[in-house]
Amino acid sequence: MKRLTIIAAALGSFCLAPLAFSADAIGIFEKIHESSVSFEETTAALESAIAASSLELHGSHDIRVPEGKHKARVYVLTSPTYQAAAAAERPRTASAQVLRVAVYTMGDAQTTYINMANPVAHAMVFYSKSENYDALVSAAASVADEIRAAAKSVPGKAVSAQLKPARTEKKFRKFNGDGPAKMMAKFRNWEESQLTIREASAGAFDETVDSVAAALAAGTVAGPEDCDGWEVVTQIRLSDDVVYFGLTNPFIEDKTVRINSRFRSDGKTEAAPFPGVDHMSALPTDLLVVNDGNLTRVVHYGQMWRMQLYFWDSGYRAFTANMGVPGTIADSIDDAIGQ
Repeated sequence: MKRLTIIAAALGSFCLAPLAFSADAIGIFEKIHESSVSFEETTAALESAIAASSLELHGSHDIRVPEGKHKARVYVLTSPTYQAAAAAERPRTASAQVLRVAVYTMGDAQTTYINMANPVAHAMVFYSKSENYDALVSAAASVADEIRAAAKSVPGKAVSAQLKPARTEKKFRKFNGDGPAKMMAKFRNWEESQLTIREASAGAFDETVDSVAAALAAGTVAGPEDCDGWEVVTQIRLSDDVVYFGLTNPFIEDKTVRINSRFRSDGKTEAAPFPGVDHMSALPTDLLVVNDGNLTRVVHYGQMWRMQLYFWDSGYRAFTANMGVPGTIADSIDDAIGQ
């Protein structure tokens, strides 16, 4: 009864009317702050602001940018209020509740910026079929405001820039790839793109979580040339029925920086040749253990679907030049978890 009261209160705090997003281009990322201090001062100020907010910080990770040309750090957060609003949703939608914020440097001056994986865009993807869609998108908009408020504590100036790839609400709700590359994602939506690695009984949920954690810890992480082994940025129990693992390794970091930098001219300089560092709030990649009441499943996302969601602005040439990368990443996660 207490849980129902919390959920009702959370939902009641949001406007249930549809938000005016449908005709607007919404970035899967949003740049929210330009810092006037160093990377180290920016991250320290942001971390203090997060600690003073209602947001919960679960983990952070310094991205290994090729040649050390930029600095970048990603933070993984949750919002208890947003989680309460989404408590009645299906476990498989839980990726929407995982919030990611990145701090990174760009340009010859190595100016430090803050952006976020846009909570509104993610809510549109993962809650597209929910009966509570409007309330959940509104809740996502509110948590985005919380993140912006935390960033404002950093010296500098607030900005509001929807970063590419940007799509309409209709596109996000039906997202199954982009343009001619839809076939690469096999025309799958987010749920069809959740690939099952393991299945167990519903009663084996905790045992499965422990087994997955042990398997990941047992792996040996290779360098950027080989996609072997995975680091766990954070493990979050989002509810009784969902545990999230945020995964990274040098290979996926190298590829996600390079794919958006190779054919991109804006922001690229000799001293800072990897403007794709502004896409780092796409990391870490998701691994979920979910219990739908019938089965416990270990799932991750088809990496071509995921690559299009976050990196379609890299251009079609970048995709054709990296055709084998999504399969390599997916196979490596499969191998790490095993049976």
